[in-house]
Amino acid sequence: MSRTVMLLATLALIASSSMAATDQELRAKATSAGLQALPYGSQQPTDNAMTREKIELGKMLFFDPRLSASGIISCNTCHNLGTGGDDNLPTSIGHGWQKGPRNAPTVFNAVFNKAQFWDGRAEDLKAQAKGPVQAGVEMASKPEQVVMTLKSMPEYVEHFARAFPGEADPVTFNNMAKAIEAFEVTLVTPASPFDQFMEGNDVALTDVQKDGLGLFISRGCAGCHTGVNIGGQNYFPFGLIKRPGADILPPADKGRFQVTKSVSDEYVFRAAPLRNIALTAPYFHSGQVWDLKQAVEIMGAAQLGAEISDDEAGKIVAFLTSLTGEQPKVEYPILPVETATTPRPQF
Repeated sequence: MSRTVMLLATLALIASSSMAATDQELRAKATSAGLQALPYGSQQPTDNAMTREKIELGKMLFFDPRLSASGIISCNTCHNLGTGGDDNLPTSIGHGWQKGPRNAPTVFNAVFNKAQFWDGRAEDLKAQAKGPVQAGVEMASKPEQVVMTLKSMPEYVEHFARAFPGEADPVTFNNMAKAIEAFEVTLVTPASPFDQFMEGNDVALTDVQKDGLGLFISRGCAGCHTGVNIGGQNYFPFGLIKRPGADILPPADKGRFQVTKSVSDEYVFRAAPLRNIALTAPYFHSGQVWDLKQAVEIMGAAQLGAEISDDEAGKIVAFLTSLTGEQPKVEYPILPVETATTPRPQF
């Protein structure tokens, strides 16, 4: 081997070692900032044992529009599993073509959130499942109406008995919510490029995405968007440094204040989870921003008091695209057949 070849080989080895060290340092910085890879295996929700029968029942209920008063709207209507786990609308369309007050969050990886809804008013997924069913602007039903509907179909009665064995009356509104929670717990999106990088695969991210990850940390984005879900863990004022315009931050929606009634919680919202964010436009609780780069720039000004350049925003967006994981493949269930006693749709 000539000296020239040996020199080139040595330089290549040095460059490779330097790059590996840089990747290790970036991974360490991400870990220190609280960013985590998605864990493997199913999660165990509180007070709700996971069983195959309960998950299958939950899937049926998730897709069944007859839980709504109109017989048209299901959980999947606003949390469409084929479009990133949301409906890709500024705000959802509910009963009687009413527009909801806030953008529908994705159901994917929602099990990793500290609480559910933008204002955190539901402590877990089973509590969340009860809300839209009863909300007049969403599914507009009532617990007794839901139970009556489910009990009118013998196949549902059998499924509830298998999912909640030993209970004298298993078809209840609470058990409906528990079954939906059990199904939603399975809706995770593993193996994103970011996850693979955090697990040690240095080439899982492009150089631009690595630059974006570095900026995401150094610019302070990870101060709010952290944890397994890269967000969804804590509450922060929207407009910490500079409030956005009324189109993005509607004055009438005071966020978590509606839950706590504390003045300090006015315009406070749960930090949005950023996994699969490239699939879930439009953005923010108002759903008024469709471009992800624009959303990054708005957050820079509103939350960090910093002007993020076009180049920096582009790199951060490149990193955000690396948070898109493998989408769950769910087979649409065949639902129980209605009977003569099944309540009729109410429009």
